[in-house]
Amino acid sequence: MTLAERARRVIPGGVNSGQRSIPGLTDLVITRTAGSRFWDGDGREFTDYHAAFGPPLLGHNDPDVAAAVADASGRLGLTGVAVTEGEVLLAEQLAELIPSIEQVLLTSTGSEATFHALRLARAVTGRRLVVKFQGCYHGWHDAVSLNVISAPDRVGRHDPTSTGILSEVLDATLVLRFNDPAALRQVFAEHGRDIAAVIVEPVPHNVGALLPTEEFLRALREECTAAGSVLVFDEVITGFRHALGGYQAISGVTPDLTTLGKAIANGAPIGALGGRADLMQYFSSRPGGPVFFAGTYNGHPLPVAAALATVRKLREQPVHEHVFRLGDRVRGELTALYERMGVPAVVTGYGSVFVSYFMPGPAPLSYDDLLANDTALFVGYRRHLVEHGIFELPLNLKRSHLSYAHTDADVDRLLEATEAAVRRTLAEGGPSDLTHTSTMGGAATTTGAR
Repeated sequence: MTLAERARRVIPGGVNSGQRSIPGLTDLVITRTAGSRFWDGDGREFTDYHAAFGPPLLGHNDPDVAAAVADASGRLGLTGVAVTEGEVLLAEQLAELIPSIEQVLLTSTGSEATFHALRLARAVTGRRLVVKFQGCYHGWHDAVSLNVISAPDRVGRHDPTSTGILSEVLDATLVLRFNDPAALRQVFAEHGRDIAAVIVEPVPHNVGALLPTEEFLRALREECTAAGSVLVFDEVITGFRHALGGYQAISGVTPDLTTLGKAIANGAPIGALGGRADLMQYFSSRPGGPVFFAGTYNGHPLPVAAALATVRKLREQPVHEHVFRLGDRVRGELTALYERMGVPAVVTGYGSVFVSYFMPGPAPLSYDDLLANDTALFVGYRRHLVEHGIFELPLNLKRSHLSYAHTDADVDRLLEATEAAVRRTLAEGGPSDLTHTSTMGGAATTTGAR
């Protein structure tokens, strides 16, 4: 019996997260990672552009991060009381680097950070409603676990990612179109006095890459300020990958709260919630604070050591220069490749992130635009990339990432493999079975939600 078969006997589906069981790759077992590569149980080597949805910006098993974690493991264990020097150092650096952060609390995951952000916003404002945007993902908790990758007939109404969510919870979340300032202003005109928070990925990377317009980001800030609502930037993906100050440092729009995730520690399990001190003071980490905040693993010394080493390397070495240069090259040369092949495609992204949508231009601005993407070609060519030792996640609308460990030679191989994979997919007509290749939407519901 193979390891994958053994896994399916004792783990539901054989994997420990809902997007790890990939159609066509259900027997994939990972045995080793290093730099820009991973290896499977059959000894195959892959250049990894999926990269765990992006957090290892430095590459897998970065030696400086690994050394810092090894050092910390020899000195510190989990005590669950007081604070360590590493937690203080990390908080100080996050407050220094990220414009919105005056104070910060550490969590174990980005989902926890967004959960606490919304609970805080409701407590501070005394309001009920939360606004999110179609195509944005903010974690697994009920208030935001809806309308990520939705089928066309579910756009414009609540589309939960899971059953078991109460209709009352769904009804308290308003879902809007990304990059639509008019719709935003209209919902504030109608519901502004009851909107506790607006939460947004400044760049919705969970559907590839929708780049925000300056007008839209300004409107977010203006409407939240005018209504007294809390603006939350979910920078779990964009934080550190696009800039040490997050995308807010690039855009010049400063939210009230910012959530961060494993990318701040090159993939180690950590998250953070930071923002205005007057808001953060409501948490019960300050004696008497009315908003409960707890977590035994919060500030665990090993992920904290990984985060400190990651920040140090990002500050001292030309990481962003390297990955941005490679990103520009990939996007430019893929665009030329598709033009030469006569394949309608839009190659977009930002910095080290790239994605090819198989549809006519211009670049998409909202999830509605992405409904034109040729899912069969998108998924099909990525399945064939595996045969060339290249791994881009073969699920619809998923982005790809470059790391500090990737090289120009890796990009050369990526371009060659992409052309071969796309040609073969076109010749075959694309895969006929696309079941479970568009995830994060469409859960059946009996809750009566809209």
